[in-house]
Amino acid sequence: MAAARVRAVSRAGRLVYDQAKAPLLPLRTAGRAYGTSRFGAGRSPCAPLRGGGVLGCAFIFGGGFGFGFGLYQTVKLTLQQHLAEEAKAPDLGTDLKLTLYQYKTCPFCSKVRVFLDYHGISYETVEVNPVMRQEIKWSDYRKVPIVMVNGTVQLNDSSVIISALMTSLMSKEKTIPQILACYPEMKAKNEHGKEVIEFGNKYWVMVNDADCGQLYPEKDSRKEEMKWRKWVDDWLVHLISPNVYRTPGEALASFDYIVREGKFGRFEGFFAKYVGAAAMWIISKRLKNRHNLQEDVRQDLYKAVNDWMAAVGKKKLFMGGESPNLADLAVFGVLRVMEGLQAFNDMMENTKVKNWYRRMEKVVHNQSS
Repeated sequence: MAAARVRAVSRAGRLVYDQAKAPLLPLRTAGRAYGTSRFGAGRSPCAPLRGGGVLGCAFIFGGGFGFGFGLYQTVKLTLQQHLAEEAKAPDLGTDLKLTLYQYKTCPFCSKVRVFLDYHGISYETVEVNPVMRQEIKWSDYRKVPIVMVNGTVQLNDSSVIISALMTSLMSKEKTIPQILACYPEMKAKNEHGKEVIEFGNKYWVMVNDADCGQLYPEKDSRKEEMKWRKWVDDWLVHLISPNVYRTPGEALASFDYIVREGKFGRFEGFFAKYVGAAAMWIISKRLKNRHNLQEDVRQDLYKAVNDWMAAVGKKKLFMGGESPNLADLAVFGVLRVMEGLQAFNDMMENTKVKNWYRRMEKVVHNQSS
């Protein structure tokens, strides 16, 4: 999103300070998601995973890809590579050591942390310098979050990370490499013609019939969870930057928070706070136009949050009922990055989200403790 643009600021910074680099904004946008439109004929969406049916696993839900034969060949080759790797991959079992590479203020990274904390999964974090990104120089995938499992298996994309780890929790007999094969990586072009990496089936938790009934006890609860997880990636995250950088003062406050919480050198922090704030205030106006937001972008944030609350309903504590589901965790994770900023205070004051948010805050804290 703003990352590439802010990186250009670093070139200007170097003209003033030899050691200075401008900030790479940790709030990035999500790509489009595919592979969740319909099931293969005669196959239950909760059918057990089978090692010999990995290709089928990836295409059970692939009727809506719409990329044609070329993409099919790309996915086929990708899955063949997964199968080859799976045959020689170590059995990771259930004793998983997770390392999360992150920007602390990135909403996608926050989503992953909320999921891990709520499910009581221990993990280590590595804060990535948003300018040089030396901490992930070993990775061809250059975005965060990245999760390394036992130092050998790499999980990319926040929604894939969450779906794969949830599948692992529910289907302990399957290894992470076996599960990961159901979320094939592929290349596609976005609406601007830029080549991007996409992941099939990213909102599906791959469980058998018995586990499916346990995880999704109510009719259509799985469909609703997936719908709102996708909404988080496709819409809610796009409202964060225009709101936290809405005015010069808010932009400066946001970058002050980013510098305090992130991993910046002395000069990097200086340029991140002042040059980056000015740049992002300007860029936020472009983002407003790109996403067809109202002149007062707060109104779009308020509407989105109230739409979410209407979906949760008045009779339920969470969308998941008595306990949060993956959609609850995703929405909370994204909104949480605004805490301490004016946009967050305004949202809490002018929407119906406060009680739900405080319940989420409490349950995630209790589970992580």
